[in-house]
Amino acid sequence: MSVSSGDVAPKTAMQRFLDGVEKVGNMVPHPVVIFLILIGIVMVLSAVLSLFGAAVTFERINPDTHKVETATTAIRSLLNAEGIRFIYSSLIPNFMSFTAVGLMIAAMIGAGVAEESGLVTALIRKLVIVSPGWALTYILSFVGIISSVAADAGYLVLIPLAGVAYLAVGRHPLAGLALGFAAVAAAFTVNMLIKPLDAVLVEFTNDAARLVDPNRSIGLASNVWFSIASVLFLTVVIAFITDRMIAPRLGVYDPKLAAEGTATEQGASLSEQESRGLRYAGFGMLALIAVFCLLTLPSGAPLRNPTTGELIGNSPFMNGLIALIMLMFLVSGWTYGIGAGTMRTLAEVIAAIEKSIKSMGGTIFLFFVLSQFVAYFTYTNMGTVMALSLSGVLQAANIGALPLLLGFIVVVAIIDLLLTGAIAKWAIFAPVFVPLLMKLGVEPEAVLAAYRVGDSPMNAITPLNAYFALVVGFAQKYDKTAGVGTIVSLMLPYVVWIFVLWTALFAVWKMLGLPWGL
Repeated sequence: MSVSSGDVAPKTAMQRFLDGVEKVGNMVPHPVVIFLILIGIVMVLSAVLSLFGAAVTFERINPDTHKVETATTAIRSLLNAEGIRFIYSSLIPNFMSFTAVGLMIAAMIGAGVAEESGLVTALIRKLVIVSPGWALTYILSFVGIISSVAADAGYLVLIPLAGVAYLAVGRHPLAGLALGFAAVAAAFTVNMLIKPLDAVLVEFTNDAARLVDPNRSIGLASNVWFSIASVLFLTVVIAFITDRMIAPRLGVYDPKLAAEGTATEQGASLSEQESRGLRYAGFGMLALIAVFCLLTLPSGAPLRNPTTGELIGNSPFMNGLIALIMLMFLVSGWTYGIGAGTMRTLAEVIAAIEKSIKSMGGTIFLFFVLSQFVAYFTYTNMGTVMALSLSGVLQAANIGALPLLLGFIVVVAIIDLLLTGAIAKWAIFAPVFVPLLMKLGVEPEAVLAAYRVGDSPMNAITPLNAYFALVVGFAQKYDKTAGVGTIVSLMLPYVVWIFVLWTALFAVWKMLGLPWGL
């Protein structure tokens, strides 16, 4: 019997909610357009606030004399003669001094070789293959989280392989996909290794911190201890949710649900060439480690601080850590390519680097606009005045730093539903919240750690995630009736529990006064 249109089941409340989110999300313009709008707003506000004489008087430590002095900061207009001259003459200097561009390009030189040679794909597959049955969920969760070191490779490789791995051991493949998506997306901003994203976030943090203290800066490893703890903690949380909530709900998989042409019995074995490539990559990494041991471990080694002799902290090794990251990807990627036969010559390596840099065209243009926004915002002194004014209000209200940090996490999470880019959001939040919280005695490292907590969980549920539709496509291979609602219903438990428990971890970390990093 055919089903009439009147018999169609009405949409659930969740489906209607998702329809609304998608509609609103489609109205959000490109990030470049957003920052052009913000630049316009900054220009107008600076002119208005300057006209009304907005200023703030405060006490600060003179970086030269190290004595406390009273200073006054006033809003500077971008629409008067001086401001217009600054806009016109600083266009290129703003971009050239935006060091995040250089850091990102340097990191992608190595990452591009590793990805193009096939190292990233083979390494993730190898880790999945060697996982014992009882530990498969935990290992997939861990590998998914740390896959962010290779940017989006986890989305493209780990998620579908998690489905394959679950299917291979007789479990529901959608549970594997959900596990992979949660691990890759909901913990994207933390890792046990320093990754290219860290360089950009740290640079934005330093730019914001210098609004309060021109001599204040943090390093690439400033959140490393909290990130490592978060990776281990979230590995257990994601695995527990998968085994106790997601897998039981899905039950036993019925291969008849699979779309036509989908193999329901698959393996993920490596070829002999890929296995040889991984061995070569291991040899390459050992050689690189040996070289850096010679450059760092002996007394008086060139990468130690020439004055104090320290290695961790203010040293050439830590200050140039992005070079080590680049070389790790570059050496392991090329040696893998030699072993696997995918990248033997220097010309092929150069071609891979060129391809990687070309793919960054949109990001570089976004950075160009971002650099102008950051420079204009800094020039106007709006961030300094806003932070000092709000800190005075908050100090008088005696709210406390921790409640403000927790509120900041919630705000970031809400905004992430509509603006998913970690870089774009931090470019907006850093100039406001880093100086504000610094005035309340909160170190920049803590503010950045709070941002990491707020920015990630919602990535697994917002349809505006660029890879959300891809995950829906993966799911439809195993269940042809799957849709957006399917993925959202699978990811909701992850999002809720990751957000709540990770925020709790942050609060405990802060209350105990544990170090955020190096």
